[in-house]
Amino acid sequence: MKPIPRVSVVIPHLNDNEELKRCLARLDAQVEETPAFEVIVADNGSMALPEAVSKRAVSTRVVVERHPGPGPARNAGAAVARGDIIAFIDADCHADPDWLARIVAAFDAHPDLDYTAGRILVEAATPGRPNGVEAYEAVFSYRVKLFVERDRYAATGNMAVRRKVFGEVGPFDGLSRAEDRAWGQRAAALGYGIAYLPEARVSTSGCRNFAELAARLDRLVAHNHAERRSDLRWIIQSAMMAGSPLRDLFVLAASPEISGARAKLLAAGILIRIRLYRAWRMLELMTRNWSDQHLASWNRLTPTGHKDGRR
Repeated sequence: MKPIPRVSVVIPHLNDNEELKRCLARLDAQVEETPAFEVIVADNGSMALPEAVSKRAVSTRVVVERHPGPGPARNAGAAVARGDIIAFIDADCHADPDWLARIVAAFDAHPDLDYTAGRILVEAATPGRPNGVEAYEAVFSYRVKLFVERDRYAATGNMAVRRKVFGEVGPFDGLSRAEDRAWGQRAAALGYGIAYLPEARVSTSGCRNFAELAARLDRLVAHNHAERRSDLRWIIQSAMMAGSPLRDLFVLAASPEISGARAKLLAAGILIRIRLYRAWRMLELMTRNWSDQHLASWNRLTPTGHKDGRR
């Protein structure tokens, strides 16, 4: 008889079998002292279920969630989880060998800890030589420590929570909201405690070019627009976004996430370009509201076969 798992790893998936294979292979390679765990792949409407891929991982099952969005997919996985701890990771993320061992150790050492946010690193296609988008993402896309300290939420590409706490806070939202941020806000309002766990690391390929990065930022803009407090405040935020490179160029220069003048210069160019793009898209919503349409279709296949939007 297989032991009852201590941890349930939940992976939302949509038409990304190659990345899922890598994700599962890294989970199979967890260190020997890792407590017993299960893997739940929550498919969100792929053209073909990843049964063959998933069977390559130990103690893995596939569940299906037809309602679109990574939040509903994660909820479907969490609903059948048996572990005391639920660890969320995305299909395009790859865990360090001691990822689960470090998560469990943190919960064991701190009985009052309710959920954790681990570090997310960006892998360059050419190791040690990132392009501008990859260098930008390494510094700015996964500022998990900032998310925890300022906003009290964990990015769901590397989040762990006690199963009891997840049940009490409730499920993730659907496409209409940034589900990780909304869940964290509810958890904080209920008094649950979060900790940043930098030693529990996963890595991801992130975006490879400006078009992919812009598509992902469009989703963030759409979510923020849905939650805006007033049009005047939105216009002020747009102006602040356009001016934000003046501040964040200093953040970039001091960041340990990338090194070398070449990488930082390339990242600086993307920083200026993407912030101006984001400010323009924010202002565009004042005259043409494209947010609902974008959120409704972001995780459906585009004609090129890629997801329209990334986590």
